[in-house]
Amino acid sequence: MDTYLVKELMTPFFFSVGIFTVLGVAIATLSDLSYKIVNSNLPLISAIEIFFLKIPEYIAYGLPISVLLSTLITYSRLSKDSEIIALRCGGISIFRLITPALILSLFVTSFTFIFNELVVPNTNYNITTILVQQLNEQRKFLLRQDIFYPEYVEVKQNNGKNSKQLKTLFYAEKFDGENMQSLTILDTEKKVLNKVIMSERGSWNNQNQVWDLFNGVIYDVAENPLIAKGSFFQKTQISFSKTPLELASKSRDPYEMNIFQSQEYIKLLRLLGDEKNVLMFQVRTAQKIAFPFVCIIFALVGSSLGCLPNTASKATSFSLCVGVVFGYYMISFFIGSLGLIGAISPFMAAWIPNVLGLLIGIYLLFKPRFA
Repeated sequence: MDTYLVKELMTPFFFSVGIFTVLGVAIATLSDLSYKIVNSNLPLISAIEIFFLKIPEYIAYGLPISVLLSTLITYSRLSKDSEIIALRCGGISIFRLITPALILSLFVTSFTFIFNELVVPNTNYNITTILVQQLNEQRKFLLRQDIFYPEYVEVKQNNGKNSKQLKTLFYAEKFDGENMQSLTILDTEKKVLNKVIMSERGSWNNQNQVWDLFNGVIYDVAENPLIAKGSFFQKTQISFSKTPLELASKSRDPYEMNIFQSQEYIKLLRLLGDEKNVLMFQVRTAQKIAFPFVCIIFALVGSSLGCLPNTASKATSFSLCVGVVFGYYMISFFIGSLGLIGAISPFMAAWIPNVLGLLIGIYLLFKPRFA
């Protein structure tokens, strides 16, 4: 029975993955690429590259939906042909009937998680890189211009409490992937402007753990800012945090990072005191972890619905699939929005939709409906 059910599930599953991937890429990508080719002069070869790089993202989106549709189609067909009734009469429970679907969904969940970690972030980032290089598109999380980093120190106040005080302010006009261009560094320790460093170029010296600065000037303004004299240099080294380089080199959209990269970037954002983006990355990272488990929920809901009488046609199965997917993603969007504004924790924002889906699936599974 298990072998038979798995064979029945596999054909619609792979067919669904192909259909949803093709539809997703065609609907969401082709029109945008056509516009960029005609109006923004995107090279055709780059457009073709972007098209193929988009495929992994829509495969990942299509896997849970394919699990849902394949279970609906398979168990609806079994219900229509009275095979479920025959198996039930043989002493097979509904839970035992849908066990192969749940086991299949576990494999799909594992594959989705690995695929989302190892493939999708890199392809999404490659797409962004192509668009930035070819069209000079500005991306919110891609730091290539105006790299700004304030370094703070903890200062003990008279009341015994600690507070953050600005120590150094780092600014670079551009980042070319290796070097910072047009640097300005302000030393403001103890709430006083002590030194201003301006440099044409700067790079991180990994061996000595310092910044190498080239072609610049250092103004010592600690005593009298009005008569400060500049000390010119061709090359000098300063001891300063590597964080600005990490911010620029690691900055990506949340969907262009795997979980480890997101956690590392959250640490950098905390150093900046950017709590808004910290919360956003926490929510997106939690959702990234929770998303693959939708496959199990959809398998439970799809097989339970498919076992209902009079749900045998493929058109009905597709309609049910659309309704379930739409309902899930609407709930996920709403709950996720609550997480983004801090009304609930990132963990709850990611997992509440899954818990609700699981409860609905359990209800459908154990609801009395068979003679």
